[in-house]
Amino acid sequence: MKHFLLSMVLLISLSSEANSQTRDLHMSKGQTKVNIPFDFQNNFIVVSVLFNNFFPLKFILDTGAEHTILTKREITDLLRINYQREFKVLGSDMQTELTAYLASGIRMQLGDLTARNRSILVLDEDYFRFDEFAGIDVHGILGADFLRRFIVKINYRKQIITLYSPQHFSKPSSKYEELPIEIVRNKPYVWTKARFNSDTTLNLKLLYDTGASLAALLYTDTHPDMQLPESVIRSPIAIGLGGYLEGYIGRLPGMDIGSFRLQSIITNYQDLPPSVDSTYTNGRNGILGNLIMQRFIVVIDYFASKLYMLPTRAFRKKFDYDRSGMTLVAAGNNLNQYRVLNVIDGSPADEVGIQSGDLLRRINGVPTSLLSLGNIIHKLQKKVGKRTRVTLKRGDEKIKVQFRLRKLI
Repeated sequence: MKHFLLSMVLLISLSSEANSQTRDLHMSKGQTKVNIPFDFQNNFIVVSVLFNNFFPLKFILDTGAEHTILTKREITDLLRINYQREFKVLGSDMQTELTAYLASGIRMQLGDLTARNRSILVLDEDYFRFDEFAGIDVHGILGADFLRRFIVKINYRKQIITLYSPQHFSKPSSKYEELPIEIVRNKPYVWTKARFNSDTTLNLKLLYDTGASLAALLYTDTHPDMQLPESVIRSPIAIGLGGYLEGYIGRLPGMDIGSFRLQSIITNYQDLPPSVDSTYTNGRNGILGNLIMQRFIVVIDYFASKLYMLPTRAFRKKFDYDRSGMTLVAAGNNLNQYRVLNVIDGSPADEVGIQSGDLLRRINGVPTSLLSLGNIIHKLQKKVGKRTRVTLKRGDEKIKVQFRLRKLI
């Protein structure tokens, strides 16, 4: 199952009227930090938000997005919120122009944290389609404009985000490794060492992007010595504003983040379009996503440009990849139907005739309506050779097939 990157770049900055608004963020009286629980759904960090004292919504925490975004315009339309200005947004293909609107005076409640008189972007359409790929209702992105006011601690294992008032933050214990980072437009960039083979190790600048449910994405044309692995799959590797991104998926032999050494990492590889202005990518070589960073407790100090990392018991976990050849998305009113989005040529699913558009009804005898998208993805990553029985619906036809899981990369 492929993991999907969701990112955006603004063609223009927010207007001065938006920047001049008061953007106060208030903790409950006397508090110097707040804990915000989250759900880790298909490798997305999903938090609960009370929107304008009325709508309970779900937002994805996204350190790689410059602005907070509402993807469901019908909510602000229903609240009769006036849009201050229209913006053109550059899609994740770095070419497609899309439309967003500035909404001001928004109130957002996250546990004991209240954000008053906020300015956010509202997409004209739900270009992200989070629901399909996270398997749950998601209504927007909580971006770096929100996070930059705090020291941000992400405990993936306990599924808790802690926001510290910078005036009351103490440096973590010596068990954490301290790394310098670069903060540009409120987004954190980390320097890593990537090993491509025994002769090639490159220093790469990667954006730490909690909105990316993958391990790593490398832009292959940003360094002349960056090479694809011998074994790769050509496939749509991501989706974001503007559609699918084509590229390759393979295993990077190794990556060092500080003193932490990771091996055999499932990595996406993509060429940036020649027309992309490097201003929008800040000269980065790629993205560091949740499938790597979930192996640590992470603290981002936006004020001192520091990253603190503490490995957890998940650190040595192997990087698994789908062994069926199917990419699935959630569908239906309750998001408990699962549609085949893509089938890799020559994969087990392809060999038994599974096609894009098929609906998955049962897997190993269990109705898929009783399973989450994450449950199904996990089943398709089981050990090599495991027999998998699948019942599909194609139009009015019911189809039963079986195949054995196989290592694809």
